[in-house]
Amino acid sequence: MYSETVNTPGQHSYAKTSVGMFRNDYKDGTYKNYNLDVKDEGNWWVAVVDEDRWMEPAAQACNKQPFWVETGDAPPVDNAVTPQILAELAYNRIQLPSTEVTLAPQNTTKVNLATWAWLDKAKFDEVSVTASLNVAGLDIQATTTAKPVALRLEPGTPDATTYPGSGICRVNADGSIGEPYAKGKADRTPPCGVKYLRSSGNGTFDLRATVTWEITWTGTGSPNPTRLPDGTFGNDQAVTVQEIQSVNR
Repeated sequence: MYSETVNTPGQHSYAKTSVGMFRNDYKDGTYKNYNLDVKDEGNWWVAVVDEDRWMEPAAQACNKQPFWVETGDAPPVDNAVTPQILAELAYNRIQLPSTEVTLAPQNTTKVNLATWAWLDKAKFDEVSVTASLNVAGLDIQATTTAKPVALRLEPGTPDATTYPGSGICRVNADGSIGEPYAKGKADRTPPCGVKYLRSSGNGTFDLRATVTWEITWTGTGSPNPTRLPDGTFGNDQAVTVQEIQSVNR
């Protein structure tokens, strides 16, 4: 940085002065020759911007100059990398499946007909991401795990009934949500589903399915799962609701 700044044609003198002061502080001032003689006794810490947060002003406030921390000492700044920080970074990297429930009848149903809804365990299983930092004198890691715990159904119209009444379907013991429809279940109430009370006319209703994921992390110094804020991710599905036509003779 020093060479590039002082050698750039047309560079203003104050920039050259500033970078010169910066260089002297680490070479001949507060530190001696960049602490090369004690390189095995600690680490330089430098502020780094999370590229996923480039639009957040707070994430751009990297005004702390590089500083030295001896091995075993805690860095005297906010947001220094810790197992929990790694867990939060791993949280941001978790990729969850799209929330599209299986319906029966599929896409098109009838007024006052119970529509079954379910999610397959094979698709909605636990998802984990591990983040680690291993440098001289510092070896820490954290694993963040997302586990689906509930499905919320919102019919897209007040003229509908959900099953259960709360619209929240809990995860079954086998990890699935709801129950697949099969022959012989027509007279049963679905454990997870919706019943529309009027037609969608020439359009559709947007059935919104939202899965709540319980987020926990374990890592260096924290062997027991620690909660992070739950994640909720949803998706809209177009449902056509038709009137049942009958003929009286």
